[in-house]
Amino acid sequence: MIMFIVLGLVVVLVAGVIFIYNGLIRAKVRVDEAWSDIDVQLKRRYDLIPNLIETVKGYAKHEKEVFEKVTAQRTQAMNATGPVEKEKAENMLSGTLKSLFAVAENYPDLKANQNFLELQKELTDTEDKIQAARRFYNGNVRDFNTKIQVFPNNILAGILGYKDREFFQADEGDKEPVKVDFSEEK
Repeated sequence: MIMFIVLGLVVVLVAGVIFIYNGLIRAKVRVDEAWSDIDVQLKRRYDLIPNLIETVKGYAKHEKEVFEKVTAQRTQAMNATGPVEKEKAENMLSGTLKSLFAVAENYPDLKANQNFLELQKELTDTEDKIQAARRFYNGNVRDFNTKIQVFPNNILAGILGYKDREFFQADEGDKEPVKVDFSEEK
């Protein structure tokens, strides 16, 4: 009789470990998937930037410093890895894009250019998708971090070497979306 009780406890323990392990794996995969969603949207943004620069260059040839700065920040953001480094690079890129749009304010013909208007619309849409992907990622990170910290999951998570994942957050000065609306004259 004692042997059946011990055997039953072992089966329950093994089943519990399997259940916890599978839950941890599912949470880890969801975080990785959410990070991939951010990467897809950031790549879309990176692909739009050269077209935007070329369009603005046609009207503002003497703004070379701004174009070089945006290009350099784009390259840095593309080469960044991990949420913390990517977050910092993306915030810097957003700041340089703001300076590009500030330059565009001085060129009424540019603001009326159909190609520029379409690119600005695409960039706005992409920024919205980046924010949605960021929220999705951060929600999955929150769930994952909670899952690896609660008992008894924390025991198995510690054995497996799972660590908290970093949130992907906007810079304090970048809480507002990049303003790309040039439809009205100033």
